[in-house]
Amino acid sequence: MDPNLITSTQAAVDPVFMFIFGACLLLLVGITAVMVWFVIRYHRSRAPAPTSCCEGNVWLEIAWTLLPTLLVLAMFYYGWAGYLALRNVPKGAMEVTATARMWSWNFTYTNGKSSSKLYVPAGKPVKVNLVATDVLHGFYLPAFRVKRDLVPGMTNYAWFIATKPGSYDLFCSQYCGTGHSAMITTVEALPPAEFLAWLNHREGGEHRGKELLEKHGCLGCHSLDGSAKIGPTFKGIYRSSVRFMAAGKPMTATVDDAYLTESIVKPSAKIVEGFPAIMPTYPDLTVEEVKVMVEFIEGLK
Repeated sequence: MDPNLITSTQAAVDPVFMFIFGACLLLLVGITAVMVWFVIRYHRSRAPAPTSCCEGNVWLEIAWTLLPTLLVLAMFYYGWAGYLALRNVPKGAMEVTATARMWSWNFTYTNGKSSSKLYVPAGKPVKVNLVATDVLHGFYLPAFRVKRDLVPGMTNYAWFIATKPGSYDLFCSQYCGTGHSAMITTVEALPPAEFLAWLNHREGGEHRGKELLEKHGCLGCHSLDGSAKIGPTFKGIYRSSVRFMAAGKPMTATVDDAYLTESIVKPSAKIVEGFPAIMPTYPDLTVEEVKVMVEFIEGLK
């Protein structure tokens, strides 16, 4: 297997898996068959007394030393070639930065566009630069046989090719807290022309607010449709009455612009009753971005 001839991550992993699986299956069947034959052939009723005077066999010893050694070396060679193929990114690969945080994904493209789903052109290699902002996460694409860890403070990457258009699951493979099971998104492989249209399309107004919420991971903990998540849902929260803890005392307030702004800028100031105090701060948010996010939340009646 020449790693320079690998055309996809599936082509790097699948042959190695099948080779090792086939070798193990062959050994299992062969050893089991020989063991059963020996049990029957040399049962005490058939051979009540030892009949062999042989003390050793040089050729047999050479065979059972040489054959396993060659098998292990072959496994190493194919495994190493497959590993190199997974680490050597093809030339001309499109780069995307995947940011993982509790408990959401955000994908940022070179032109500044971001999305909670990983959109890629079908048939083109994609290099994903992996970044974790809080704890250990795992970038896992079963369909493309890719799994790489994201460690805070450590640079890492993965690459793959979606050979045909479609939607493919993307999971976090490392337990990262209570919302780990909800840290699921998809890879959306589009025809190249359709992908370019999506990449160059700029949303405005209402969609800009949703884009910012996705970018900063807010939708990993807060839903837009009223469904239960780690944090309160955004749907219908504006002008509603909420109970929260502030300065160690239970209080009640009506959700308005000021309340939402404070909750984004200073998330630990008012902890809504029944929800954990786990929301991080976002010092890089501008006043204008916060305003756009608040306006979007207001519109979720």
